[in-house]
Amino acid sequence: MMLGASAIRVGAQDRATGKTRFGFDQGREGDLFLVCVRAAKGPARIKSMDYAPALAVPGVVRVFTAGDIPGQNRLGIIPVSKDQEFLAQGLVRHYGQAVALVAAESREAALAGARAVRVELEDLPGVFDPAEALAAGAPLVHADRAEGNLLKENRIIKGDAEAALARSAVLVEAEYAIGRVEHAALEMEGGRAYYQDGRVIVKACTQNPHYDQGDLALFLGVEPDRVRVVQAETGGGFGGKLDVSVQPYLALAAWHLKRPVRMAYTREETFLATAKRHPFRMRYVSGADEEGRLTAVKAELLSDTGAFASYGLAVCMRAAVHATGPYLVPNVAVNCRMAYTNNTWNGAMRGFGVPQVALAHEGQMDALAAALGMDPLELRLKNALRADQATATGQVLKSGVGLTQCLERLRPIYEAWRHGLSHGGWHRQGVGLGCMYYGIGNTGVSNPSTAQMEWLPDGRVVLYTGVAELGQGSDTVLRQLAAQRLGLEPEEIDLCRGDTDRTTNAGASSASRQTYISGNAVLNAADNLEELLLTGARELLGARHLDLDLRGRLILEKGGQGRTLEVKEVARFLASEGREIKAGGRFDPNFTALDPATGQGRPYAAYAFAAQCALVEVDTASGLVKVKEVAAAHDVGRAINRRAVMGQICGGVMMGVGMALMEEYQQGSTDNLQNYHIPTAADAPRVTPLIVEEPEETGPYGAKGVGEPALIPTAPAVAGAVSQALGRPMRRLPLNLERVMEAITTAEDQQP
Repeated sequence: MMLGASAIRVGAQDRATGKTRFGFDQGREGDLFLVCVRAAKGPARIKSMDYAPALAVPGVVRVFTAGDIPGQNRLGIIPVSKDQEFLAQGLVRHYGQAVALVAAESREAALAGARAVRVELEDLPGVFDPAEALAAGAPLVHADRAEGNLLKENRIIKGDAEAALARSAVLVEAEYAIGRVEHAALEMEGGRAYYQDGRVIVKACTQNPHYDQGDLALFLGVEPDRVRVVQAETGGGFGGKLDVSVQPYLALAAWHLKRPVRMAYTREETFLATAKRHPFRMRYVSGADEEGRLTAVKAELLSDTGAFASYGLAVCMRAAVHATGPYLVPNVAVNCRMAYTNNTWNGAMRGFGVPQVALAHEGQMDALAAALGMDPLELRLKNALRADQATATGQVLKSGVGLTQCLERLRPIYEAWRHGLSHGGWHRQGVGLGCMYYGIGNTGVSNPSTAQMEWLPDGRVVLYTGVAELGQGSDTVLRQLAAQRLGLEPEEIDLCRGDTDRTTNAGASSASRQTYISGNAVLNAADNLEELLLTGARELLGARHLDLDLRGRLILEKGGQGRTLEVKEVARFLASEGREIKAGGRFDPNFTALDPATGQGRPYAAYAFAAQCALVEVDTASGLVKVKEVAAAHDVGRAINRRAVMGQICGGVMMGVGMALMEEYQQGSTDNLQNYHIPTAADAPRVTPLIVEEPEETGPYGAKGVGEPALIPTAPAVAGAVSQALGRPMRRLPLNLERVMEAITTAEDQQP
């Protein structure tokens, strides 16, 4: 099969026929059931807790509290910010935080036991607004922090933004805002755990099994090898399953009770007890010269991490790095602050802060185009980053810079839509643009991946990878890469994935990193496996210096006698000598840390680029916005699996439509899918995915990633289209009925 072909997704048939067992499907006969007792308010002090009534409920086996945790009760995905208590210890920091855990013979008994626990809470002063949290004298969410409620502050300083703005021909200044968003993955969190031979084995939904292993070992106070984590099939994540959820509770109960246990969140519990997309408030000042070239961007960004850090450090840094968008900006002054509050905690969600700043930097480009009397697409083309130009952090890009190609692919569609706009009656149409760039992998830190490949004596080839598959298609793509390198068909390669006993750390399935980083690790493992086989062939032939070539299942001698060996002969020879035919690979992107004062550096080795345009129709009688069409051009470097890339783009667009028009998490009121609205088939626009392949020289066969990039430009494009339709900028998401109607009525009131 040629690279770039649309291989059938690994496991697709089992998923389509309902055979796949997800995290919450892991239970077996005889398992105990676990249910959390959650605080009815917060912040608060736990004055007393009486769980004797719960123990009196038939079927309840035990109630766990923070005092039962044998190890560390503060966990977190980023080592320097582990601050999340999985069972509140004295203080409740947010509404819904777990204070106890009930284990029972049935789910009904566990639920009854949880209801029977008596928890007396004393209200404490809280803070729920990030600006107020950073004010002097604000109540502290974590009293032991010297920095108070400031989790992190990141600056990007390049040139002299103030001086450049002062001499700019055109200035635009505006404020933007985006609320919190729920991941709403199809699968709720769930899993199973048991105790065996002095170890705890946890099988649950996750995006990072090896990280989970480390945190659970800390939680239990044991060495990591006493914890085994196996990734259950995971039905969606979008960042929401990067933080541990049910895993600590499963491990704690299995450790103490020495019995198998299971746990599954309800949809309401998922809403209450898992991370959300960070809300942002953004104030921008952008300048340009008479010809439309950007002169400077100044931005003040403020976000709320909630009660716990989670991915707040990463979101703060990435938002700052990407705040100017995919444009050449000679002078930059960005300041991003991340504050603790007593709100539900916020974490990773598809883009790590880049979707939020994209709304602002694209809104600024539209405002500049209007002020200059330029076409918005032409303004973007004029300022688009190109090879040998520097980003806001001073990184000079060398390859894989495909934004201009994306914009040119959009041009005919964009122009046709613009020329065909209808403004008749109650309905107004608009066309908007959104561009983005996205650094592949973690920001300015080492984030390696590892993999192993084994050629078995029976002829099968096994790929071992710690990569978590959660619907993004990594199982399929990594197998395609391995097959391409070894000259095999993907179906000839077996996959062992996501088991801390059998695979090594590949890092988290996040930051669109797995195709690029783990793909390179797989190719490195294949290189080493080939060398191991060729060395064995030379030994078998008794000629150490033969020039040999691996061609699928054959080893050929170059020149000389032209001898041929079947790989299985070499495999059997090596096996007869007790030698394992297994080789490992590793890849860590080339990066430099960002300067703490200026944010200058090389935070990523590769970037994805994209441009999307949206055609919308606004019903001015009701405020209803219908996204009719979206064209999405994405530079993916090289499409390893073309159909999978198209699927990612279409899925990302749909998530972007939800973010643009309807999704906003309100603590305490949007607790299920009845009152938290996500797009349905009725809301789906016609999507035209356009694949641009501008190879990244360091990528596996030129590939980059498309997971997060698929989402990022959609909401800015939709917002721009609605702004054009209404004749006024729309700068706060989501553009729900109330906000659109307010804009319409305000505009009508202002007419003479």
